[in-house]
Amino acid sequence: MPLLSRKRLILAKTESTYGTDSTPAGTDAVLVRSLEVTPLESDVVSRDLIRPYLGNSDQLLANSRVLCSFEVELAGSGTAGTAPRYDALLKACGMSATIVASTSVTYAPVSASFSSCTIVYNVDGVQHKLTGARGTVTMNCELGQIPTLQFEMTGIYNAPTDTAQPAVTYSNQATPLIFKEGNTSAFQFFSYSGCLNSVSFNLANEIIYRELIGCTKEVIITNRAPAGDVSIEAPTIATKDFFTLALGSTTGNLTFLHGTTAGNRVTFTASQVDVTQPSYTDQDGIQMLQVPYVALPTTAGNNEFSLAFT
Repeated sequence: MPLLSRKRLILAKTESTYGTDSTPAGTDAVLVRSLEVTPLESDVVSRDLIRPYLGNSDQLLANSRVLCSFEVELAGSGTAGTAPRYDALLKACGMSATIVASTSVTYAPVSASFSSCTIVYNVDGVQHKLTGARGTVTMNCELGQIPTLQFEMTGIYNAPTDTAQPAVTYSNQATPLIFKEGNTSAFQFFSYSGCLNSVSFNLANEIIYRELIGCTKEVIITNRAPAGDVSIEAPTIATKDFFTLALGSTTGNLTFLHGTTAGNRVTFTASQVDVTQPSYTDQDGIQMLQVPYVALPTTAGNNEFSLAFT
């Protein structure tokens, strides 16, 4: 029988020991969309043999790993102080989670002791497993759309198996809200509360897969360069001069709140961003200002941004 593309699922669970299967179950199922999996990604090594006839040489595979990308909706768990179901994925992207019971869960970047997770991808009874998975994430928020977090994960290859899909329980992922006036508020960019059209944030982790002789196979986060774009209705220069800000060394804040009820509110904050090369775009005959930015840490480090679920 053919494998049905509609019958796919993703499970994700934090590992206690790096690279050791944390055995995700149906209760670890994550609601995702735009799911793409490369079940076997390898470096191809050709033997390049010299022979008295034409034809290919054998192709050998090295450094085999698995790539997995998908989107989750930017929404809370539905209960304040309870982590969203994709908690394991956020932590595997180089973040810590600080939980205040019944109040909040706040994610912030770290530079050591990175978490990892096991991801199970099952397509209609054929199961692929990524152990030691780590990756990066991009937040995309656009007017009139569901805001999303796009994960790009890399994990250690495990031989696929014929395994029946488990019964899944989807929880701790509240119904998302459209990114629009009334659902999204408290926007500030360099302390300017303008008319917001969209905002993006790319954590931009550098991900390296290493497989050395005598050492553990590992997916390593070697650096990050968080940056993004803000699209606003273009203000007058007197109102806010982003061009002068781009030419100078002044930094400012970027923050917004998405959501209206406890358990499904998400606040993004980057307290020290640096503007680069603003440009005009047209939207419905109205001038918009596209403002790229990079998020900087203070001297304390590990504080370029925070993502707080309340």
